[in-house]
This record gives sequence, structure tokens and C-alpha cells, in this order.
Amino acid sequence: MTKNIASRQNDEARAVYLRFRRLFGTGTFKSNDQKKRETRVEGASVPFGIGRDPLGLSAVIDGLTSNMGWTSPLAQSDLVASWVEIAGAETAEHSTPVGIEDGVLTVQCDSTAWATQLRLMRTQITTHIALTYPDAQIRSVRFEGPNAPSWKRGPRSIPGRGPRDTYG
Repeated sequence: MTKNIASRQNDEARAVYLRFRRLFGTGTFKSNDQKKRETRVEGASVPFGIGRDPLGLSAVIDGLTSNMGWTSPLAQSDLVASWVEIAGAETAEHSTPVGIEDGVLTVQCDSTAWATQLRLMRTQITTHIALTYPDAQIRSVRFEGPNAPSWKRGPRSIPGRGPRDTYG
């Protein structure tokens, strides 16, 4: 299990390194004059030429997020933050999104009844998410009920019949 986690982290680190290398180059040093000579476009140094118009802050931020590949994580965080609008106020009181992994949104519910009710609404919620947050790349939603305590694991567990042996 830890080997799988380590390989996933190595794959993710490799992907980030390759993306940065593609965006920022191989790291060879070039002087500013050499960079200017390579990127000089005829007619670009004149006023009102190509690329001379100022951009708004939102355009700069949008360009940065798309170049760095941050659109999906940002859309996923927006989705989690706006769970009340997606599920409704009453439903959001009894359910909380806990994470997104491999395109699956996991939602923790207060009771098994709420989990069952939300499973029945799965197509509506998934459709709403796909239409509102297409960049989040959510393929499905998993609803989980509350976790019951386990008597089989822990520092004081022993093999045998279980909790029936410990009471009078």
C-alpha cells in the first residue's frame, strides 16, 4: 500500500517537473540580448504593435492558471466551497464533501438515511456539477454514511467472540 502511494507521489512529482520544464525551458542560461534577438518580431517594437496592449488583472490570472495547469484544482475547490448551492441548504446541513480523487467526489453524510437519499439524487447532482463546474472533471459522486466503530481492530483487541466477552 505504501509502495503504491510512493509510486503515485513519484509520478506526480515527475509530471510537475515535466510541466515546469515545458513552460520554463531546459534551464540553459541566455542573456537578455540573446532572448530579445530570438523573439524579435518585425513591427512589434512600434507603438500600438502586437502584444503592446495592457491586459486586465483577470486576464493575466486566467492565463497564469491555464498555463500552469491549475484550472482543474481551482474548479474543484470552488465546487467544494459551493456545496450548499449544489445540494441545497437542508441537504448540505447533513452532508459534507470530504475529497475528490480520480474524478470521484466523496460526500460524507450524517446518517445512512441521508446517504441513501443522496444516492437517489446522484444523477441530478452529477449533472448539475458537470454543467456548473466542467473544469472540475467530476465523473461521479460517492455518498458515504457515518463510520461505525470497529471492535475488531485497535490496541486492546483480542481474538475471540468480541465485545460479548467483555461484559458481565
